[in-house]
Amino acid sequence: MSRRNILKLLSSIFVGFNLQNIFGSSKALNKVGFFYDAIFFSPVFTKDHPENPKRLKVAISEIKKNNLLQKKLTLCPIRTVSNDELLLIHTQQHIKKIRQNHGRRIDKITRAGVGAVLNACDYVIKGEITRAFIASRPPGHHAINYGRAEGFCFYNNVSIAAKYLQSKGFRKILIVDWDYHHGDGTEYFFYDDPSVLFFSTHDWKAYPGTGDPSRKGAGKGNGFNVNIHLPCGSNNLDIENAFWNHLRPVALNFAPDFILISAGFDSRKNDLLGCFNIDDNGYRNITKITSEIANASAGGRIISVLEGGYNPSGVASSVSAHVEELILTI
Repeated sequence: MSRRNILKLLSSIFVGFNLQNIFGSSKALNKVGFFYDAIFFSPVFTKDHPENPKRLKVAISEIKKNNLLQKKLTLCPIRTVSNDELLLIHTQQHIKKIRQNHGRRIDKITRAGVGAVLNACDYVIKGEITRAFIASRPPGHHAINYGRAEGFCFYNNVSIAAKYLQSKGFRKILIVDWDYHHGDGTEYFFYDDPSVLFFSTHDWKAYPGTGDPSRKGAGKGNGFNVNIHLPCGSNNLDIENAFWNHLRPVALNFAPDFILISAGFDSRKNDLLGCFNIDDNGYRNITKITSEIANASAGGRIISVLEGGYNPSGVASSVSAHVEELILTI
């Protein structure tokens, strides 16, 4: 009998015991998935554009160098996405215009990002993993329904995932967005929806000029949209305080069934398109706070999706720190 089958058999007998503590780590016990595919190394914009394949290649190299893929992560595939799944958020006209305006190749790459996050949802639903990091590009949180790229975004991966999870029975979704830029697309889709709590830290004065802290939601969604402006120069303490003082109390009260993270690392110091001074320890600490919330009400369930981040070496180290913390805090 294989080690995996032995563990399954013993698990059914010793209910309540932590078999990983007894037997040590095992590939079969890794509960954090890592989703990526070679398609994400394909160029979407021009060669000298800040949103280029290198930002992802170096991040994956860092993950491998730190032995996370070999020892602590479950490497998982992406899947295709249907038009019906895109229509959970986007309009038929938007889907049609993306292909017309940008071509089939770009449409295929951007759909793959949606397929990665939805397959992560499927893996969590089936109990094969509890958490996931989606190493995809381009980002998605600016996408609305204009039929074109908005801030490098074509399809709103996280918003589609939220609706998909709700279609599978998860009632309350928390979306945490720590990108330097406000996730205006995500806010747009859920502004009047009390079943989705959207929390965003960002520089309100930067692109796209949205994210006014006075915007708290509309109708029944009032109070479920939390925008925290962090000015240029904000550091670890600033973002950690925002998470501790603003996210933690409202999220624990909301008690989400599932957490999605728009993990933008253009909020890191020395980024090409941001001016914050957050480092790897800052991302570790806000990941810990988010994990505490997930462990309190969501069975630990977190899917984190790469958004911005345009300093390749900075993205690499911060992604690695974030993913390692997802592993440690499960």
